[in-house]
Amino acid sequence: MASGHVKSNDKPKGFFEKYVKVIVVFAVIAGSASGIFGSVIEAPSMAIGFWRLTFGLPVFAVPFFRRGKGIREVKNVSGKSLIYTAFAGAFLFLHFFSWFSAVKLTNIASASVLAALHPLVVLFITIFVFKRHVGRRPIMGILCALAGATMIAGFDYKELASGSFKGDVLSLGAAIFMGLYFAMGHEARKAISGNTYVFLCFFCCWICFGAGMLVTGTSFLAYPTMDWIYILGLTLVCQIGAHAVFNLCMGHVSSLYVSAWESGEAVSATILAFIFLGQVPKEWQLIGMVIVVIGLVYYNYYSSLESNRTEEVMENELQS
Repeated sequence: MASGHVKSNDKPKGFFEKYVKVIVVFAVIAGSASGIFGSVIEAPSMAIGFWRLTFGLPVFAVPFFRRGKGIREVKNVSGKSLIYTAFAGAFLFLHFFSWFSAVKLTNIASASVLAALHPLVVLFITIFVFKRHVGRRPIMGILCALAGATMIAGFDYKELASGSFKGDVLSLGAAIFMGLYFAMGHEARKAISGNTYVFLCFFCCWICFGAGMLVTGTSFLAYPTMDWIYILGLTLVCQIGAHAVFNLCMGHVSSLYVSAWESGEAVSATILAFIFLGQVPKEWQLIGMVIVVIGLVYYNYYSSLESNRTEEVMENELQS
């Protein structure tokens, strides 16, 4: 699917732009470690999110404030783009809070199945809100990947039925908020550079968590030493290695592309769980992994074809 940017033939692509689709895959692998960190952190969801953003923000503040470049850019950005950015940060806050709350209230199978539905949210917004065309074959690839993710997460009635209703509702909310976060981010990135957008989005998310800490009376510091180590790891691997990279990528590929690949997180999460937690995948989970890979490769191939066709049409129109 086209990213909404016309590439000039006489302008060489930078490393990030050239390899953006590969970078998305590595970001998905980094993001899949979130479940491992979340399973060992004792702190409540609000504190996890707050300190995750607190540790990460200085990293993104440096390029934003360097020589006042980010501040000057913000002054020239439209109010509409800033609103999209603020909403993206708010939806990211709701996603983080819903997800970490869900895994504390329901089993991972139920939470993963429901949270993996976010590409459907992005697909709905892309077609019915932003009125963009999405081909039938890319949609089939997304649905195929989601079916495989469902099998990996636990397409077993007894496992799904054992989850609590509240946790399942929060998992569904995490999917909806993730989809909205991706959709808002793609719109904002059309007019805002990557470094500036990442800082503003995470800053808005951090403000939401800070307000949440105060409103709920959540303790800021009363947590064991290992929690701080795990939260720092969560920040480096998932906040910087995954979500920051997703935001940068959305300047070069569509939010639907990023969301579709992010749904394949179930594959890398299963592999990481085997490596670090010794959880051996079952036969139907291995089958699910194969289905996810097939669906994502299918989606990637046909979305790339559509993107190339769209760019050719736009270039022909400019030349005519």
